[in-house]
Order: sequence, then structure tokens, then C-alpha cells
Amino acid sequence: MRIIDVTPQRDGTLKLVSEDGRIGLFDVNPYLQDEAFEELKEFSNFEKVSSGGYFIEWECGADLSSDTIEAKWKLIPLASEKR
Repeated sequence: MRIIDVTPQRDGTLKLVSEDGRIGLFDVNPYLQDEAFEELKEFSNFEKVSSGGYFIEWECGADLSSDTIEAKWKLIPLASEKR
């Protein structure tokens, strides 16, 4: 999966858009206990996330692969799919 957009949410999730148009939420909260992600407990650090295509990364050096994200994200149905 290639990630084309990532938007941090105040609840510790990320809203992601994949190259194929899927949109989903990924919960980062379970990772915040890990030392590599500790700085992300502060939203000012959490919101400094960017997409590298096949991974996302934060300014502090923490990162997650798109494979990890795709395995655990929750897809958001498109309005046309809700019918």
C-alpha cells in the first residue's frame, strides 16, 4: 500500500488515504508505550507526521511501515458504499 495523505487526529489516530483511494483510521495509541514513540504523547510532536509513500514518519524519528498500517487500520466506508 502506498500512502498519499496522512492527517493526525487529537485522539491519537491517523486518518490515512492510500493511492488506490481507500481511507482509514490507524490507532497509534498502542505504540506510545514504546520508547521510540514516547515523544508522540505530546500532540505538538504527534502532528509532525509525514508520508514517505510506503511508510509514515515523524520528526522525532519514529516511523511505521505501510504494511503495519494496512494490517491494522479501520477502513472508512465511502458514502456511495453505505447504501
